[in-house]
Amino acid sequence: MPSPSRTAALRGRFVTFKGNPFTMPPEEALHVEEDGLILIENGKISLCGAYDALRTQVPDGMQVTHYPNSLISAGFIDTHVHYPQLPVIASWGEQLLEWLQQYVFPTEAKFSSPEVAQTVARAFLQELLRNGTTTAAVYCTVHPESVTAFFQESEKLGTRMIAGKVLMDRNAPDNLRDTARQGFDESQKLIEAWHGKGRQLYAITPRFAITSTPEQLECAGALFRSRDDLFMQTHLAENEDEIAFVKTLFPDRTSYLDVYDKAGLAGPRAIFGHAIHMHEHDFQHCHDTRCTLAHCPTSNLFLGSGAFRLFDALDPRRPVHVGLGTDIGAGTSFSLLSTMGEAYKVSLMAGKQRLHAIQAFWLATAGAAQSLHLERKIGTITPGMEADLCVLDPAATPLLALRSGECTSIADLLFVLMTLGDDRCVKATWVDGRPVHIRQDTAS
Repeated sequence: MPSPSRTAALRGRFVTFKGNPFTMPPEEALHVEEDGLILIENGKISLCGAYDALRTQVPDGMQVTHYPNSLISAGFIDTHVHYPQLPVIASWGEQLLEWLQQYVFPTEAKFSSPEVAQTVARAFLQELLRNGTTTAAVYCTVHPESVTAFFQESEKLGTRMIAGKVLMDRNAPDNLRDTARQGFDESQKLIEAWHGKGRQLYAITPRFAITSTPEQLECAGALFRSRDDLFMQTHLAENEDEIAFVKTLFPDRTSYLDVYDKAGLAGPRAIFGHAIHMHEHDFQHCHDTRCTLAHCPTSNLFLGSGAFRLFDALDPRRPVHVGLGTDIGAGTSFSLLSTMGEAYKVSLMAGKQRLHAIQAFWLATAGAAQSLHLERKIGTITPGMEADLCVLDPAATPLLALRSGECTSIADLLFVLMTLGDDRCVKATWVDGRPVHIRQDTAS
């Protein structure tokens, strides 16, 4: 359990961002403090910089937590993940629509039980923290109990989470369907109970256009527009069969994105998962409306859905907000380090530009925070920011130790971490100014 104190001092090498590495030379966008000090008061960073310059600012009697031979980063941010799918991660042999029917829907039906929801939510959040992830945009199930259980567990930890009840009123099993009115009413009650409570934030969550009638999407749009600080999350253009099905359900819409746009579901804090099969006018509209796309490379590869065109989305002539998502359980790892590594490989498949390691870390931290419009709260190590941090060990395995010893630059080291790293690299995770995960072999 985390200690009650939210005041602390950390020493070690840390990295943070002072710019966007997609619009400036990556090395110039990254700030590296080789021997740094991070002071935390009441869960927020109060001072940070060179240890020698700030050491006299450490209050008398305060112990400095020292992380030698490590790398401290802002906590990772996952922009698309399903906590109820934890029990079906690594399920064999199907693409998206069949995978939902065979594995996901039968599992999600169990989340009408508060006990099941609480057990899985607790395990899910612990997995996030073991992997250095401190904020995530999370899908629950259609059951309000699943949302309550998730937020209760997040509140205990002090994590900043975004989550919501899934809306589905058609093309789903009877025990997983609500109605447009029921979904609206239940979502509204959950918003009142949880949105802005501590660090919890609510996302209106229609699963995707296939499982919501036009009436339900319009109700979701009305909820989304009811407050200017709510989030919305759904799936977009993940699979070609899915896209074809959407066309039959919404023949009057010009594109899959247009289905959501006409329902009032496009705008700031709207997060669209996958977005693989996008046309230029879709990217342009996402730019115009300030939507966010969640790039989920391990899931897209596992289900054979396709390759997200990251650099097309980030075209400087009309850049779209992009974050990374693990998409558990279609995704194959909770680790955003592993997800960065797969994003690099997918960028090579596009054949145009290679994802730089510094760019990948930006997508998982400062860039993700910007994409969620939370850049004034999380994503960087700067005074005033919430103290969510992860401490990485570049020598976590014998292979990492060998390869890291050959690194001659921070960019090289970051690339090694995202290529060879996983949860074993996370020495500690701090949330709201407290250590909530300490790797077992480093615990005192």
